[in-house]
Order: sequence, then C-alpha cells, then structure tokens
Amino acid sequence: MGLGKFLHDCLGKRRLQDEGPAEKRELSIIVGLGNPGSEHAGTRHNIGFEVVDMLAEFLGASVKKKKFGALLGDAEHRNKKLILMKPQEFMNRSGQVVVTVAGFYKIAPANILVIADDMALEPGKIRVRASGSAGGHNGLADIIQKLGTTELARVRVGIGRAPGPGWRDWVLTRPSPQDRKLLDTAVLKARDAALCWIEKGTMAAMNGFNAAEDATKQ
Repeated sequence: MGLGKFLHDCLGKRRLQDEGPAEKRELSIIVGLGNPGSEHAGTRHNIGFEVVDMLAEFLGASVKKKKFGALLGDAEHRNKKLILMKPQEFMNRSGQVVVTVAGFYKIAPANILVIADDMALEPGKIRVRASGSAGGHNGLADIIQKLGTTELARVRVGIGRAPGPGWRDWVLTRPSPQDRKLLDTAVLKARDAALCWIEKGTMAAMNGFNAAEDATKQ
C-alpha cells in the first residue's frame, strides 16, 4: 500500500455507517506531555500539548475539562472513543495523573498513547515506538514508572539537540522561526500518526510513518 492510500485510510473521519453500539466502542487515552501555564506555551518541551490540541481540532473536540489533575476532552474516530489528555502537573509528575485517569476509566496500558518531545530527533522528524525506555525524557519516565511497564506506545517528536550543555534551558525555550516551521510540520505528522494508531494500531503506525521518515534520509 502506498503512503497516500495509507494516510487516507487512517485520516478519513468516521462515517455514520462505521458506527456501532456505543457500549462496544473501544476507549483509549492519548496523552500529550507538556508543562502547565502560559509561560510554557510554545516551548519545545510542550510539543505534546500542541499535538493533542491539533488532534482535538481535527476531531471537532476540545480539551478543557478539568479533572484528575489534567485537562481532558472526549472525542471519537472511526468508531473508537477517545480521551484526549494534557496533564497539568509539571512534566516529571505526569505519571500519577495518567495512572489516575487510566484507573478511573479502566484503561489498560495497551490502550494508551503518549506524545512527547525528543532531543535525539532532528526538528521536524517523528518516531513511533511500541515500547522501550524513556530515553531521558522525565515525563515519559514517570509514566513508565507509575504504570509499571515499558510496553507503552509513544510518538516522539523531534526538537533537536541543545547547542551546548544547558539542555534544561533548551527544552524550556521557544524555537527559532526556522525551527518553528519544522516543528509545525512535525506536529501535523504526529497528529496523523496518532490517528493511525487509533485506527490500525501501533505496528501499522510504526510501519507507515517510520518508513516514511527513513525514506527522507536517503
């Protein structure tokens, strides 16, 4: 299947004939990581929030309901019910918020997708993973620790490496106009990868999007 057909299948909004009984619809959580507060808006570390907001816009939802220490939104895509989530604790305390929401709605780790920034990837690149370590990301590390598993799907959005040793300052600053354009592209790709995860699962999203990213290197 070509990438264009793959994206069309994943991105098509749900149709009336796709819908089944509400009680049979699967429930999943998509978590975008970031830090709360207007002072952190638009920073590299908040790219996960941006992806969730873009996903909500595409699905005609809003992520404004304050509950369990997070901003939550209800959405649906292709007959699957979703909770869109932006934890409102600081990054390294994201895990308990995710565990609380997952526990309340009885959602297993297999039905959770985390979207986070990644300094190991160039700005504009994304990577879909089915499992693995946190790769130095404090928010993802806390979620893994609190859930007690590394078997957690994630979309990592490249923000590039810090030019010097001050990586903490780097992730908490806003990108240059040039990098901002690349990050905007990555936000859209991450949104599309999340939609494919909903529709086709982690492996399909990995095969489609990681292959497309690898192809651009050749």
